Amino acid sequence: MFVALEPRRLYRQVAEQIRVLIDTGELKPGSRLPPERELAERFSVSRPTVREALIVLEVEGRIQIRMGSGVYISSAPKQPTGVLPNDEGGPLEILQARCLIESGIAEEAARLVTPDGIARIDMLLERMEQSLNDGPVALACDRDFHTAIADIIGNSALKHFTGLIYDTRMSPYFTKLASYFEGPHTWKLALEEHRVIRDAIAAGDPAAAREAMRRHLTLAQKRFSESFEEEPTREH
Repeated sequence: MFVALEPRRLYRQVAEQIRVLIDTGELKPGSRLPPERELAERFSVSRPTVREALIVLEVEGRIQIRMGSGVYISSAPKQPTGVLPNDEGGPLEILQARCLIESGIAEEAARLVTPDGIARIDMLLERMEQSLNDGPVALACDRDFHTAIADIIGNSALKHFTGLIYDTRMSPYFTKLASYFEGPHTWKLALEEHRVIRDAIAAGDPAAAREAMRRHLTLAQKRFSESFEEEPTREH
């Protein structure tokens, strides 16, 4: 039923194979897909790749993800609204790109740090701390934190690019993924990681700033890679 895939935008290919199986009736409405681990083995891909594919299919209305239970074929699937454009990365791919780019930005910011730059960051961190239970505000603070670091360098193109790549998370696919795994607990973790980045930049330590940003975005990617078959850990 499933075949191994070539290593190119694998989550798209996984989504397409499952889409075909649904359209041909091989996967019946109401049936449960095999567990993530089994799907990953059958497609010869990683489990995060399977999760990205499932998010695409849920946005299309073809499947229903039930946290702690599994993934089920929709009883009355919608007509597909179109998959991601060929040149657009998935959520985890975007986070990986941010990790590579923003680690370098944080490193340079530590070399060029100013009191005004740190004051701006401190204001954003304080606002974020007060908004952990308000997802949209926490998200806005998160974006502003990352662009404020780029702003320290004084290069408007870098600041614009940082905001642009951050805003790719506003796609329906990234938003759907975030709906499962973001909450007060994850925003609190992000805030703690932001403070480590802030301290390294304020100390004028480029290596520490680079590592702190790398660790933050790596952990963010890990948080978005939790299993749909287990309830994510949240604070209540």
